[in-house]
Amino acid sequence: MKQFLAIDIGLKRIGVAVMLNNIILPLEAVLRKNRNQAANEVDNLIKEYNCTHLIVGLPMSSQEMQRRIKHFVTLLQSDVVIEYQNEDMSSIEAEESIKGEIKYKRDGRVDSIAAKIILQRYCKENSL
Repeated sequence: MKQFLAIDIGLKRIGVAVMLNNIILPLEAVLRKNRNQAANEVDNLIKEYNCTHLIVGLPMSSQEMQRRIKHFVTLLQSDVVIEYQNEDMSSIEAEESIKGEIKYKRDGRVDSIAAKIILQRYCKENSL
C-alpha cells in the first residue's frame, strides 16, 4: 500500500504532512539547524509513517531554490519514490487558510499546512 509524506523545504523550517487512511494531516515542522540534521529528521519521519512516496514541493518561480531543494533530497537515505510537485503559492494559501487563528508564523505550522496543500495538489493531479 502506498504511504505518502510531503515536505515543503524552506531555509529555516521544513513543513511536513502525511496521508493516513486518505486523510492528509500536517505534522510538526522540522526546524533546520543544518542540512544533515534536517535530512535525518525527514528520514526518521519516512520510517515512522512507513512511507513509500515522498512528495517534495518545488517552486517553479525560483531556479536557486529548486537547486537547493534537489540537493537536500540527495542527502536523504530513505529508499522511497521521490516525486516533485509544484508548490507555487502554497505558503500564501496556507497563511490565508489560517488567518486570525495562528499568531506566531515562525513555529512551523504554516509550513506544514503548506506541505498539506502540496500533498492535496499531488493527490488531485494524480487522481488519488
